[in-house]
Amino acid sequence: MITRTLLAAAAALTMTACAQTPDGSRGNPPGTEASRALDRPAGTNTSGAYPAQSDGTRANPTGTETSRAVDRAAGTNTSGAYPSQSDGTRANPRGTAASRAVDRAAGTNTSGAYPSQSDGTAGNPPGTATSRALGTTR
Repeated sequence: MITRTLLAAAAALTMTACAQTPDGSRGNPPGTEASRALDRPAGTNTSGAYPAQSDGTRANPTGTETSRAVDRAAGTNTSGAYPSQSDGTRANPRGTAASRAVDRAAGTNTSGAYPSQSDGTAGNPPGTATSRALGTTR
């Protein structure tokens, strides 16, 4: 009987202690210490304790710093932070810079940026120059 009473008292004391400091209260900020420790150097808000570090805020644009650095170097918009660099915009035509360079050199339209160079157009009849010269183009 005494054991049951002690167990019940210990359980009630534990629940009371836990209920006094809910997540996000003054003594216990949101998330765990580990998630807050991750958020501080990474500039993220996984824990919920750093809302100013959430993606899309003035202090932290969309994506991670790494994905934004890749976007700046490659002229892409993987992070979502550089919509003007998306494919098909005036600043960044379709395809990659490499595929457009191949298209210009080969007279093809693999990138989609040079529709006038597609097979069957006035500027580029069907087949290759070699197949047309040999008469093997259908």
